[in-house]
Amino acid sequence: MYRLAAFDMDGTLLLPDHTLGEKTLSTLRQLAEKPITLTFATGRHYLEMKDILANIGLDGYLITGNGTRIHDLSGHRLHASDLPEDCAHELLHTTWDTPASLHVFRDDGWFTALDDPDLLIPHQFSGFRYQLQDLRLLPDSGNSKVCFCAPHEVLLSLVPQLEAHFGPRIDLCFSAMDCLDVQPAGSNKGSALAMLTAGLGISMSECMAFGDAMNDKEMLEGVGMGLIMGNALPVLKAQSPHLQIIGQCRNQAVSHFLQHWLHTPNLTYSPEY
Repeated sequence: MYRLAAFDMDGTLLLPDHTLGEKTLSTLRQLAEKPITLTFATGRHYLEMKDILANIGLDGYLITGNGTRIHDLSGHRLHASDLPEDCAHELLHTTWDTPASLHVFRDDGWFTALDDPDLLIPHQFSGFRYQLQDLRLLPDSGNSKVCFCAPHEVLLSLVPQLEAHFGPRIDLCFSAMDCLDVQPAGSNKGSALAMLTAGLGISMSECMAFGDAMNDKEMLEGVGMGLIMGNALPVLKAQSPHLQIIGQCRNQAVSHFLQHWLHTPNLTYSPEY
């Protein structure tokens, strides 16, 4: 029996327009009535996620910033990891050979020097906004992650620059095709979920998890049942071929799978595309 269910948000739990479908919300409420702990594991900021849960009337543990923050049901912070100060300074003060925009996550919000309303489209559901800031004026401490945003091909060309500069001091992952995240080494959703479950007295083998991007890989690989979305990044499917693939987020496939698991677990699951 699984005792915890962990959900990525964008590309997984949310529809392509970044809203939560009614079928999905209804299923989450059914799941919450079972002896199953709900956990939302996302690259989004804690401040945004706590408002989303409050607005939809659900309680859940929060793993945010791709594992750099963990909060309990009461909003108490259980864990925080930040980029080393020297790495943060170099990230924000180096002129990188890329047209990608730069974004910084700190406990007090999302900071960027780029005023682009298109960046807010994924956050219309919550109303969360960036704060305009000369990033070089931010402190070197307290930066949980830095994100480069650009078309995927642009970000792919940036990866070797960052790897050559930082080596093992940081971790890189694609949280979406157009988002390359720079994080503290060893900090990811999988390590955060392992930390959370250890505190709850739940083994990782008693967890199920859903995801679609490379920032979900460690989490999906580490649990008893990792489920990959049909719309997932091809590289995630290629690197985790043993994990089950379910349907598309546009069809609320997480809800579709969980309804099967809750009510007809004896039958073979058939993804809805």
